[in-house]
Amino acid sequence: MPRYVVNPRFAFFIKLLVAVVLIIVFALLFPPVMGFVELAARELVVFWWLVLLVLLAAWLIWGLGGKKK
Repeated sequence: MPRYVVNPRFAFFIKLLVAVVLIIVFALLFPPVMGFVELAARELVVFWWLVLLVLLAAWLIWGLGGKKK
């Protein structure tokens, strides 16, 4: 079975496109979630700790979970 080599920029573009499409689909399917997102954007002063938790989780997953030497 042949393996296809994909240009990294093309792969990144496809992943970004899929992410944007999924966000739009979920926003249309779940309007209450969009209400929460709008509230969070307006009340970022209240939700600063939530932003920090998400950033910490991303750093722990991708920063520390990187390739092992």
